[in-house]
Amino acid sequence: MKTLYKIQTLVVLVIASLSFAQQTPGDKQTKDIAIVNATAHLGNGEVIENSVITFSNGKITNVADATVVKMDMSNMEVIDASGKHVYPGFIVANGTLGLVEVDAVKASNDLSEMGAYNPHIRSIIAYNAESKIAESMRPNGVLLGQVVPRGGRISGTSSVVQYDAWNWEDATVKNDEGIHINWPSSFSRGRWWLGEDPALKPNKDYGKQVMELEDFFNGAKAYGKGSKSERHLPFEAMAGLFNGAKNIYIHVDDEKGITDAVNFAKEQGISGITIVGGYQAGNVASFLKQNNVSVFLRRVHTRPELEDDDYDLPFKLAKTLVDAGVVVALEPSGQMERMNSRNLPFYAGTTVAHGLTKAQALQLITQNPAKIMGIDDMYGTLEVGKSATLFISEGDALDMRTNQVTHAFIDGRNLSLETHQTELWKRYNKKINGED
Repeated sequence: MKTLYKIQTLVVLVIASLSFAQQTPGDKQTKDIAIVNATAHLGNGEVIENSVITFSNGKITNVADATVVKMDMSNMEVIDASGKHVYPGFIVANGTLGLVEVDAVKASNDLSEMGAYNPHIRSIIAYNAESKIAESMRPNGVLLGQVVPRGGRISGTSSVVQYDAWNWEDATVKNDEGIHINWPSSFSRGRWWLGEDPALKPNKDYGKQVMELEDFFNGAKAYGKGSKSERHLPFEAMAGLFNGAKNIYIHVDDEKGITDAVNFAKEQGISGITIVGGYQAGNVASFLKQNNVSVFLRRVHTRPELEDDDYDLPFKLAKTLVDAGVVVALEPSGQMERMNSRNLPFYAGTTVAHGLTKAQALQLITQNPAKIMGIDDMYGTLEVGKSATLFISEGDALDMRTNQVTHAFIDGRNLSLETHQTELWKRYNKKINGED
């Protein structure tokens, strides 16, 4: 009995510790702000070497060349960013930030739901706006992200949030913007623990699994057209795919799967199609371009999967797709994906080392994900009328050696860049230097 009590007490303490998380969200902007003398990277391919950017009530009011435009700044808070760089806030695609805090604590894990077909599961209502992990993205310039559920054949719906909020309602930028599908794998490995050959071989159930998915889609369309004596929540959630209100995100890596998935979505009358992962997307780049299919490209910092793949395939795949005219954004999924999200700008930097220009690489984590998610009217680039969601860095934000963020703003609110990790760094730095 005493042992049970100790375990219960420990669990309560761990869960309680999760509540002491995020800094208080920034105050609403009340005074106009001007950032002057910085190199402005607009996110749309343009760069202004000596810029002036002003914003009022959370909206950008001027983006101009400081050597050409003169304006009265006497009533503004002026930030002199000489020698520094200004960027639009980076956007994480296909992320799970805020859905899991501590993997070992089940009460803090809202990553997936039971069952195979869950289009009605809304990730946004499980989003923890006070996550210590989400908070730790901001010092690298990662200010917005897509919250995506995992598991099943149809995982659920994703939403887009900004990382400075009291709760999920305040955090929401776009609600229920897409449905995520895990496409059946055309290849599988034998279960070695059952004595089966672990070699890669064609999935004998592939056709059956695709047919089950097709039956579900057909059922959803029939439900939408018929009389509804009883509500069917999964089918109701699918309606947005057929009327264009929601994107479809298809998680698939192999060439055959990508082709089959795109053809399937087109046959179902779905227009907004994005491939997530896309390891072999380079093999069908022209096909993706012809069908206006975008790609959330898998984590750049990975190794080749097949023996005959180029050693640098994951690094140069973004360039292959961009050169073909495909709209590409980067995503961090994989082992430790929630922590990998903070490295998003450095993934983009790696694509520069393998062929893209810095302006093109920046678009992979700003303009392109905003365009795919349908939030580009307000986010993703530094333009007049858009949200003042941006940051100032000491150096090149795509370079881990020089990306030192000094100021960050979301909708004009000046953010705290303090995190649990910076607090620990300061604490132990004092100890090391003998200041305690």
